[in-house]
Amino acid sequence: QVQLVESGGGLVQAGDSLRLSCAASGLTFSHYAVGWFRQAPGKEREFVASISASSSSTRYADSVKGRFTISRDNAKNTVSLQMNSLKPEDTAVYYCAADLDSRWYAAPSTPGQYDTWGQGTQVTVSS
Repeated sequence: QVQLVESGGGLVQAGDSLRLSCAASGLTFSHYAVGWFRQAPGKEREFVASISASSSSTRYADSVKGRFTISRDNAKNTVSLQMNSLKPEDTAVYYCAADLDSRWYAAPSTPGQYDTWGQGTQVTVSS
């Protein structure tokens, strides 16, 4: 059974950093594109960052570019999201997802392209 589990969320102050991790079981993460998305209360789920199966392509939302970094550790079968200079507007539930039909160099940004999702981890940034 394929399962994604996010961890690393929490309550921090503006300007702080957090590192989210997404661990996979039942699939080899290195074979697929992985994305991070977030959803704030009353808002639609939005794209944050993605990384291709090859790891050669990454994509970021304009709102996090230069502050967030996505990376994968194939030995641990995990994908991480390093979040620096956090802002109150980054407050949301963060989800990781895997595109099981991804091309080797693609880093999709559309939620509908992802097949498998984690349960989410809460990130709260206070001002």
